[in-house]
Amino acid sequence: MCQSCLSWYARCIAPYLVHAGCSAGAFARMRRRMIPRAEGIVVEVGFGSGLNLPYYDAARVERLVGVDPDGTMLGLAESKSRSLSFEVECLRANGESLPLSDDLADTVVVTYAFCTIPDPQAALNEIRRILKPTGRLIFLEHGQAEGPRCRRWQARLNGLWGRLAGGCHLNRDPLRLIRAAGFRVLEEERGRFQLPFWQLGSHYAGVAAPPRS
Repeated sequence: MCQSCLSWYARCIAPYLVHAGCSAGAFARMRRRMIPRAEGIVVEVGFGSGLNLPYYDAARVERLVGVDPDGTMLGLAESKSRSLSFEVECLRANGESLPLSDDLADTVVVTYAFCTIPDPQAALNEIRRILKPTGRLIFLEHGQAEGPRCRRWQARLNGLWGRLAGGCHLNRDPLRLIRAAGFRVLEEERGRFQLPFWQLGSHYAGVAAPPRS
């Protein structure tokens, strides 16, 4: 595919395909379990089209800042946020360079975004910076499969999948990335994606805390 076609696809097609795929039941069930735990000033990195918005507990959220580099996705999210009872601010920015002050957030939420962020380690360093010392990172991710057969298929499909799915990597290990950034993983669980999402490997969920000072 030519470069101009790829650029058009990335702007006009991929955001809607990603939105549709991430609306599936396998993702919604995990959002329903984890997102209501966010509280205080919340920063969501990889805000996308706002698929987490229905699951926030309005009684616990003071303010939500959604950060995403994709203007098309943010446009979808903004239309959903107008009916909410808490303040929602959408910022167009990269996860590796958050335009937010130090120690701002009580909770940072990242769902199915470490797979797509070009430099997830830099993004995690930024998340550490903006989290309060008592803050928490809530994460939902897909990534490296546990079985060797699925891992081999993930490696084969990774390049093509990334071009079709907005830069998504199939075989990153989110728990390793989070720990390598100095976070303490307080809770973790994982499962296996079933058809039709087998290529996404393992499903990761958990809560992490910044390193102790």
